[in-house]
Amino acid sequence: MRLSDGGCLIAFTVLTGAILPAFAAKLTDKQHTRIAEPRPADVPSDAALEAAGAIIGTVEIATRNIFDEGDARESNGLFRLANDLHIRTKHATIQAQLLFASGDKYLARKLAETERVLRLLPYVYDARIVPVHYADGKVDIKVITNDVWTLSPGISVSRSGGTNDSKFNLQDTNFLGWGKTLQISRGSTVDRTSNTVGWTDPNVLGSRWTSAATYSDSSDGSQRAVLVAHPFYSLDAPWSTKISAISFDRTISRYDLGEIVDQFSDSERSYELSGGISSGLVDGWTKRWTFGMRYDRNLFLPAPITTVPAKILPPDRTLSYPFTGFDILQDAYKKIGDENQIGRAEDLYFGTEVSGEIGYSSDAFGADRDAVMLSAKALHGFELPSQQQLFLAGDFASRIEQGHPRNLIADAAAKYYWRWRENYLLYAALSGTTTYKLDPEMQLLLGGDNGLRGYPLRFESGTSRALFTVEQRFFTDWYPFRLVRVGGAVFADVGRTWGTGVIGNSDPGLLKDVGFGLRLGNTRSGLGNVLHVDFAFPLSDVAGIQRFQFLVQTMQSF
Repeated sequence: MRLSDGGCLIAFTVLTGAILPAFAAKLTDKQHTRIAEPRPADVPSDAALEAAGAIIGTVEIATRNIFDEGDARESNGLFRLANDLHIRTKHATIQAQLLFASGDKYLARKLAETERVLRLLPYVYDARIVPVHYADGKVDIKVITNDVWTLSPGISVSRSGGTNDSKFNLQDTNFLGWGKTLQISRGSTVDRTSNTVGWTDPNVLGSRWTSAATYSDSSDGSQRAVLVAHPFYSLDAPWSTKISAISFDRTISRYDLGEIVDQFSDSERSYELSGGISSGLVDGWTKRWTFGMRYDRNLFLPAPITTVPAKILPPDRTLSYPFTGFDILQDAYKKIGDENQIGRAEDLYFGTEVSGEIGYSSDAFGADRDAVMLSAKALHGFELPSQQQLFLAGDFASRIEQGHPRNLIADAAAKYYWRWRENYLLYAALSGTTTYKLDPEMQLLLGGDNGLRGYPLRFESGTSRALFTVEQRFFTDWYPFRLVRVGGAVFADVGRTWGTGVIGNSDPGLLKDVGFGLRLGNTRSGLGNVLHVDFAFPLSDVAGIQRFQFLVQTMQSF
């Protein structure tokens, strides 16, 4: 950035240095949600209801509007107009998400899981499910949800790694209140300019079936995708199935120190037909088995328009294979606030999940090579003393050709949280990736677009990488115009790559940066949860790097 950005820097310093501490106060549980619906005192505990064999009676659904006109702070003309223009979520839309019904046996875990499902919906700010009356062995249930604004006509701009992305967008993630997503957009990134039309239906005709279709016409090709599926929609779901088809033509760019060094076209076609079975939740665990067939073909051609054509094109590749897999998942969630969001309820996973998959690609199925396809994933969350938490995750994927691994990618990550004061949260994350004989069109990159905020995007490349981030997060009860929650962060990033990648070794050594930023938690729309405004300063002496990077991004977490 140029010196003219100094005005923004001074203003931001004043804001974070003077205003944030003045407003710093940990949000209470009541502030984490707009739904303050207490459980009546005369309703027995969950344990007592389950022991008595209670049955669910009536189920009342209440969908609340964006602004609470009963609150004097939200009863002005502008907010009332927003409520009038907003089409409130239909009761049938929420009904289609419920994991229980009238006449079912009362199980508290079903209510808790349904709350989690509802909070994941892009058109719901929060959800609360409360037993409100008990008599004659029946429990009446009230389901309350709070809508957000889902229609997005407008322009969005983001900046990271020294590059700008923009989008002209017309999107509604709750079309006519039915929970469907309609998108018409034009977006520009460092890779391409695209015109896109998309439709997603998470509950076809009120069922558990989902469907999606996307068409994108880009400056370097096109994309067409169709999906029809019946997913494992709950821990007790007994079966799943999936049919998908994707056609993707695009230009692939390979980088060295943030600069494009060659380009070529990839024409990709992939198809999948799969299914799964499960016995549901048994003794706190869900076990699932999956099976199916995949086809994945990549044809590599010279890019039609490029100033840096590839000297040698990657070889074409066709994989076609049946596969089988498993997923073991523990039911261990906890509702928390002010961790990865601001002023929102969060459902964090403190259990263990292990999954794996194996397949065999052969010319008998239309492939151009024999290969064993392997993948695995594991994660676990720990609750530690003194309000500390640790989350570990790892995954692995490779294929074995002629007894040797190819395109091997192994990742591991640890995330640590410590609420050392009521309104201060220390966050640290360590991640690492190693690869072996990557497919030529792929690169392992590190830069401003994936964690090293003080440097250009896609800056370092190699065969392995590591990244460490430490961040002091500040949460406040400042709620400007009743629209956004305000927080801040001071951070440091350290990372590097190792090894010689497919286009050479661009390793400038260990890279470090520090910075600070503003966080705006979006509480009234479903267009993105947290807006990041960051200033990052590189500490490593690398030629050609600007004195600081200015980043503006909408992200799903703090």
